[in-house]
Amino acid sequence: MRGTMASSSPIAPAKPVIAAGFPLFTGRAAAAAAALLLGLAPLPAAADALIDNVNGMTLDKDGKVIRFQAMLLSPDGHVTRLLAAKDKRPDKLDWRADMKGRTLLPGMIDAHGHIMELGFRALELDLSDTRTLAEAQAKIAAYAKANPERSWILGGGWNQEVWGLGRFPTAAELDAAVPDRPVWLARADGHASWGNTAALKAAGVTAKSVAPAGGRIEKGAGGQPAGVFVDAAQALVGKLVPQPLGKDRNAAFIKAQAMLMSYGITATADMGTSLDDWLTYRRIGDLGALRVRIMSYGLGVETAVQIGGTGPTPWLYGDKLKLGGVKLYADGALGSRGAWLKAPYADAPGQSGAGFMSDDVIRNLMSRAAMDGYQVAVHAIGDRANAEALDAIDEMAQTYKGDRRWRIEHAQIVDPVDLPRFGKNGVIASMQPTHQTSDRTMAEARLGPQRLAGAYAWASMLRNGATLAFGSDYPVEKPDPWAGWAAAFTRQDAEGQPFGGWRPEEAVTREQAWWAYTVGAAYAEFAEDKFGRLAPGQLADFIIVDRDPLLASATELRATKVQETWIGGTKVWERK
Repeated sequence: MRGTMASSSPIAPAKPVIAAGFPLFTGRAAAAAAALLLGLAPLPAAADALIDNVNGMTLDKDGKVIRFQAMLLSPDGHVTRLLAAKDKRPDKLDWRADMKGRTLLPGMIDAHGHIMELGFRALELDLSDTRTLAEAQAKIAAYAKANPERSWILGGGWNQEVWGLGRFPTAAELDAAVPDRPVWLARADGHASWGNTAALKAAGVTAKSVAPAGGRIEKGAGGQPAGVFVDAAQALVGKLVPQPLGKDRNAAFIKAQAMLMSYGITATADMGTSLDDWLTYRRIGDLGALRVRIMSYGLGVETAVQIGGTGPTPWLYGDKLKLGGVKLYADGALGSRGAWLKAPYADAPGQSGAGFMSDDVIRNLMSRAAMDGYQVAVHAIGDRANAEALDAIDEMAQTYKGDRRWRIEHAQIVDPVDLPRFGKNGVIASMQPTHQTSDRTMAEARLGPQRLAGAYAWASMLRNGATLAFGSDYPVEKPDPWAGWAAAFTRQDAEGQPFGGWRPEEAVTREQAWWAYTVGAAYAEFAEDKFGRLAPGQLADFIIVDRDPLLASATELRATKVQETWIGGTKVWERK
């Protein structure tokens, strides 16, 4: 079934999305133009409303399940009251929506994603569904043939582990698909890119080229660049890639927003917002077309300061957009062996990954962000990177008091001796359940069995007092909270593997996982007073789904279909 952007009317039929660049309008014309261009009806006038006849459920702030059968909304799109079946309905309403007994939940929140990358991946060459190198080569060749006007072939999503390759692909193997123009394709995790000979020649990369700090050039015979560039080394070629135009960015955003709403995601953290990304969000917001709530973390301190100036921005466009933090990188990713480990990789004894910042640099950057009130989120995957981030937080917390909510993004591989430290200083462990199901065999190979005790350790995080916030890291994984929710309490993939779950002692309960995708994710962005649950005073962000997630098996939960997505009391997406 095909999903489309929905009219804001609770009963009007949905209209199709038109992803395009926008002409310039001002005032009311801007909102009207956005509505026409995006297939959206103008937002409704303020009204008292009743969402009735629902199998409603939410969590309270402490994780207790609350059930209800109707929900009253205020004219400004907030929840005013949850009603049981026996409660009298108001006599006078501006409108009422009868949900015919369907299941209603608070909107899901993705605590870690990359909005623009999601949109571009969907609009460009996407290799995430390829299962062999030969299949990828065929798809690349077909895409190049279908797009002869493109001077560079761009895309991503490849994963040599899924291909069973046992090594990185080479430039020669990419040449076999496209020999006549540059090709530049990001790995699934975004921490490595693969180029053909034309791309390397255009960038002037030779055997004499030196990888910058925090990067690695994969080498072949005679020290020649083999075609894959890891982490910071990606810039050697990436700097020449043609930059998308404003209309291309608009189209990518609209595509990503529709995808998120189709999964029931009503708010998301955008981890690593660039200045171009922010300008795109502002353009869309000025046109009245922002639907999903975006909590931006600037790509480094300089970007955050360019956007926010002396501190976080206020909420803009009716609580739809805010820059509140800074994203820093302590290391790379496990799949490309860029994650910074305390001991060498089990399958590459000469490598331990790379730290992107010295101890002095990470403290300086964290201090610069914290002194202006920006929240700090540090990407840390390897155990050494996590230890470095925790060390820096311990020191920063002595100077910067109050509710800082220091975040560690991913926290995938943690030395067990460091796990208790996540319970200090209000640290938030921002983790992605489907990384565990995707990575488990690769993690075993990279680390060996002796170093898995602190890997994807969700239950240990909770036992040690950390706040858990769940997301997907889209487009690395699909922005699918239902797959993540199922993985979190089973430690199994979509095929039910492995039997009994992978390191099942680290599973969380069904309710704890739900909390991490809603209340916990909102708390991680200082937004828990606005959204994340359904209660009086909270924004009416909710979804209608085709099953009760608390009664569904893990397999059934993964198959959940969102039927409607509502944000601020307005229907913004409907399945057709």
